[in-house]
Amino acid sequence: MAREVTYTVRVEFGDCDPARIVWFPNFFRWIDAASRHFFIECGVPPWHETEKTLGVIGTPLVDTHAKFVKTASYGDTLAIHTSVAEWRGKSFVQRYRVSRGADAIMECDEVRIFAGHREDGAPGIRALPIPPAIRALCE
Repeated sequence: MAREVTYTVRVEFGDCDPARIVWFPNFFRWIDAASRHFFIECGVPPWHETEKTLGVIGTPLVDTHAKFVKTASYGDTLAIHTSVAEWRGKSFVQRYRVSRGADAIMECDEVRIFAGHREDGAPGIRALPIPPAIRALCE
């Protein structure tokens, strides 16, 4: 069973559109925060530290698939349940289940990489092999 970490968000008035429904990009902002929260809760140091020790500057998103099940509105408290569904060579699939109590609100799978600076010094990033130390902390 994959390790799961929960990140809680309270929906505010400004998170919603005129129909009082959460504007969908806010879900992606929240699950991005939940992704970093997952690593922190697993004991992974901040990215500025992993850059010095492992060359990892972060985990940028390379693909996403979301399914919106129900709406949410201001005043709702949402639980974002985060886990790693699959570890690959240079990428991983992070899974999110957003709920309000027993109600499923959104499901999302994201493919992310562990990124480092390019070796040739040119601008940009490159995918790094999954650091075994980070994977061990997150399993």
